[in-house]
Amino acid sequence: MESQLIQISPDILSGTPVFYGTRVPVQTLIDYLKAGESASHTLRERLDDFLEDFPTVSHAQTTAFLKLALKAEGKCDRATLKLVADNITSLCNP
Repeated sequence: MESQLIQISPDILSGTPVFYGTRVPVQTLIDYLKAGESASHTLRERLDDFLEDFPTVSHAQTTAFLKLALKAEGKCDRATLKLVADNITSLCNP
């Protein structure tokens, strides 16, 4: 399965969904966003940290994924979706 956003190939990380054109698992972004829930970092700061740590992933890719995640009812845990929904406007503006 392949799109311009997410790529799944048995040749890349054994089929783990990654951001298209990278070897960065989509789950890594989710983990970054969740990691700071108890810390003082804002969601925007966690996104910026992710983009700094994984420069092969673009801001456009992350925001497109977050928008897609909001539409994917039942496929993402509710806490993550609520966190993204509450902050989507600030996340989408670089």
